[in-house]
Amino acid sequence: MTQKIDGVDFAVDEHIWGHRLYDEQLPHLTILEFLCVLGSNIDSPLQEDADGRVQYKPQRQYRLRSLLFNNPFVEAIRAKSLSDADKWTMWNEYFSAEATGFEASDMSYLRSSFANFDDFSKVITLLRSSAFEVHSNKRWSSKFVFPFGPDALYEDLRFTSKGVSNDRRFFARTGELLYLMLCRAKGGADLGKVLVERLFDRETPMNRLVRVLQGEPQLADTFRDGGYLPLAEHPRFDRLCSDWTAILSRDMPVYDALEHLITNAGLNLLLYFLERGKEVAGDSEPIEIICEVVSYERTKVRALSGESYQANQALSFRAIRANIESVRLKEEWLKALASDDPHVECARVMSAHFQWPSTTIDDDELDAMQKTGDELVQELTEIAELRHKQHFGKIHATWSRAIGLSSRRLSRRTRYAPNDRLLKTLVVSVVEDRMQFDEFLRELRTRYGLVVGDSEGAHLVKDKLVDQEALSENRANLEARLVGLGLVRRLSDSCSFVENPFISKGEAV
Repeated sequence: MTQKIDGVDFAVDEHIWGHRLYDEQLPHLTILEFLCVLGSNIDSPLQEDADGRVQYKPQRQYRLRSLLFNNPFVEAIRAKSLSDADKWTMWNEYFSAEATGFEASDMSYLRSSFANFDDFSKVITLLRSSAFEVHSNKRWSSKFVFPFGPDALYEDLRFTSKGVSNDRRFFARTGELLYLMLCRAKGGADLGKVLVERLFDRETPMNRLVRVLQGEPQLADTFRDGGYLPLAEHPRFDRLCSDWTAILSRDMPVYDALEHLITNAGLNLLLYFLERGKEVAGDSEPIEIICEVVSYERTKVRALSGESYQANQALSFRAIRANIESVRLKEEWLKALASDDPHVECARVMSAHFQWPSTTIDDDELDAMQKTGDELVQELTEIAELRHKQHFGKIHATWSRAIGLSSRRLSRRTRYAPNDRLLKTLVVSVVEDRMQFDEFLRELRTRYGLVVGDSEGAHLVKDKLVDQEALSENRANLEARLVGLGLVRRLSDSCSFVENPFISKGEAV
């Protein structure tokens, strides 16, 4: 018997990966949702209750988000040749006309918080410029300021004529799953304390600016349960926790560290998605991501990287078919087949494991269906694959592109070709101070399944999928790329070191 998940017609993807990973919730949105959960559990960060659940009451910050993203006239008013008092009066009239009614009945506190209207307008412009996807065509209530501190955090909302509600399109619970993963990781509680210390300082200058605009926090009315994560433990949870702990130990400003946390979370979540697909499909081989370091010449590594990408893209579809087919091996299925009414009893087994047919269907309706167990399995497989294509099936393509792991540059096919941003995050995550280049490549293979050079790809050479020279050249291209980024120092032709410019605090330089 599996856990019942509310709000779904049938549960297949959810029992493999959780409820829910979502392709449109990109890594930065995942982190923002994660921080909303963390901010509501600041006294016991990254800790579940006795039943393995997490509850939270997210901030909504109506005033802040409306001032930043539903306030297009503030700059135009600042440019007018009016007295300061007239600017405030004109702005208040315009803002009140566009307001949702949830901000506040009286916004006069802003006038007493700023020396003049021009200063107020400049703060709006400054904070707005820091926002994620500031120039996107998303509705204003789904735009987010950079998380400068606890007052800058709020959930995705939808405003309609009927009122306001939380929206599950961009805050689709992936951040809740990330929170649960770190709760269940070894060292999660210690990481929680560090995250609160580094990211929830209310007295930082930028957070104080945010607080001036927002005033007192505005919260959701009730607590809500976090998402559903089917696994109590997984090596990827521990890897994610170790990576984040390492990043936060580096000697860099927390806002810079946050950018690396976002990229690292995207990579580890993507690997969790692929690894779970392999596990459920019955494939015991580790994930392999063959990376081309982009060069202007077409290479055999490029073709192999594209094939690696396509193989991983198909993993999740294999997983859902295997998950549904596995019901045939269960003892209760065999008993159902041997019963006096196998049609009804097989339907009961399917309903118990997949919430399909509906758990509310009665005996007469089950009997009227008159579908064999094989027909039920086939039908669920078909509708599960159709639903999977809509969102879960797009996760690999969408997230790998978002974190800079995949590209179509200089090629008609998408393949793995890490960009500079991802490479910097890998160095910050893996290298404490300095690390021999070949050791760095081995760590990338061990931790993340990334294959770049001839040593890590020796099995590919053995299987005659690529020649050693091509992989050696790919390795040399990565070394040259990291030299250009200031992340590798060559001591000789055969000895290079990867250097982390942000060594861990307390280490000798």
